[in-house]
Amino acid sequence: MHQEKQPAVYIMTNKINGVLYTGVTSNLIQRVYQHKKGLVEGFTKKYECKILVYYKLCGTMESAILEEKRIKAGSRIDKVKLIEEQNKFWNDLYPEILA
Repeated sequence: MHQEKQPAVYIMTNKINGVLYTGVTSNLIQRVYQHKKGLVEGFTKKYECKILVYYKLCGTMESAILEEKRIKAGSRIDKVKLIEEQNKFWNDLYPEILA
């Protein structure tokens, strides 16, 4: 990833085809780290969503929020399709964003 702070929408899970959490952030590396370490109270901590399976970098925070709303409005099938188009085997993409 070229720069640390860039708006992004992302999906975390607890296992392949498991619980899905869609979020938005201005600092993807920091936010995913927080989810992985259980520092974010709520849904992701409760369901141990520590695997980054999808992300999309956006030009502005406004566009990231709109994309998050679009993804959240879709069905689970839509989310799985979105993940598998980018990440067929549900690999943890965290090492990729650190590179």
